[in-house]
Amino acid sequence: MKISDILRHKSAAGAGAVVTLRADQTVQQLLAALAEHNIGAVVVVDAEAPEKVAGIVSERDIVRHLAHAGAETLEQRVADLMTTSVLSCTSSDSVDSIAETMTAQRIRHLPVVDNGRLAGIISIGDVVSSRIRQLEHDRVQLEQYIAG
Repeated sequence: MKISDILRHKSAAGAGAVVTLRADQTVQQLLAALAEHNIGAVVVVDAEAPEKVAGIVSERDIVRHLAHAGAETLEQRVADLMTTSVLSCTSSDSVDSIAETMTAQRIRHLPVVDNGRLAGIISIGDVVSSRIRQLEHDRVQLEQYIAG
């Protein structure tokens, strides 16, 4: 199974759009986007090239900054919180290899970048759901084979 399969499934379920922000937006705007879309991370894009990933910001990043700087964090720019060395994957990567990477690196959200352009985002929940669907498919195939 490939990452493209996960993206296709998300799109069919109406969850294929990637929520993005620019680095110059405020943390308050970031929080509003997270709440509005019920998501745990936002991809930060380049202002001049919105298809290019500039960073990523997660709920965890916000909590850490709040613990350190307090309420003034809300007035900071997304650029002050975002991770700029972003690990990403491509739609042709295997789900198994990306699951290993996400687990080893303790990453919950991974942008999907094809040919330098943002193509989607996957979460560890998407990976787990994909594996469950695959196991269910395999179970049905085995039952049909046995019932033959």
